[in-house]
Amino acid sequence: MPVGLAGGKGMTRDISASGIFFETETDYLPGNSIEMVLEFTTPAGKLLFKCQGVIVRVEQHNARTGVAVKITDSLLRYGDH
Repeated sequence: MPVGLAGGKGMTRDISASGIFFETETDYLPGNSIEMVLEFTTPAGKLLFKCQGVIVRVEQHNARTGVAVKITDSLLRYGDH
């Protein structure tokens, strides 16, 4: 599933209630804060999951960077904003 990032975009590999792991072409550093947006399509419309977190791990996967994030705050809402 695509994930929107302030500095680009990524593709999720794993999501749980407390964290997310995604791959991206952007470099990140462990310990930094990050904001992300995931968009789900439901029968009732778009569902946006906006979250903030702390990067706990960064891994190189060929030309992509794997980023593990501990979610510290989140908001779930319908609509585009």
